[in-house]
Amino acid sequence: MNRDSNTYTIVYASVMVVLVAVVLAFTSQSLRSFQKENEENDKRQQILRSINVQVQANEAKAKYNELIEKSFLVNEQGEPIEGDAFAADVAKAFGQQMYPVFIARIDGQTKYIMALSGAGLWGPLWGYISVNDDCNTIYGADFSHAGETPGLGAEIVFPSFSRQFAGKHIFVQGEYKSVAIVKPGKSATGQDYVDGISGGTITSQGVNKMIFDSLQGYVRFLTSQNQ
Repeated sequence: MNRDSNTYTIVYASVMVVLVAVVLAFTSQSLRSFQKENEENDKRQQILRSINVQVQANEAKAKYNELIEKSFLVNEQGEPIEGDAFAADVAKAFGQQMYPVFIARIDGQTKYIMALSGAGLWGPLWGYISVNDDCNTIYGADFSHAGETPGLGAEIVFPSFSRQFAGKHIFVQGEYKSVAIVKPGKSATGQDYVDGISGGTITSQGVNKMIFDSLQGYVRFLTSQNQ
């Protein structure tokens, strides 16, 4: 074939495109198991941070298996239902009124961990929040985001924000109230509250709504644990 002809150029380009596509597909498939493991370890780290346990990614699976005694889904009536709490896409699960619960044992005490899902200024927000065995007092929390502004709304990922939730209550005199997020220096009447992110008002409002809406799905489950 004449290497200077248009036909040669087209055939050569087509072959190269196919070869590159095959190599990329093979590479992607080969790395998928590693990507999946990394994604799962990231989720394990988030769940563990909600019970104030910090570990490296390569230690997450072992520590998760050590501390998380069981996990399951519940419906809005607080009843366990079929499904895999860890594998569940939280946003989709919430839409189907399915709520992941993880039960941890820390220093001989039971902690209930619940998933959170919401929206911030630029994209999804998510996280986990844990309560003591009274199913009211917050033990820990962890928050993540897809694209909030660095130095502003993105500050929700730091312990300086999440640590404020420890010791706060989501029920007041038996009534579900959640925990409010307010502008620094402000307060909320009739419920516990924490300071929001300075300059990150919309993200703070998103986290506030996320916590209220997400935990509302767990209210009957939490109240049923102490009956």
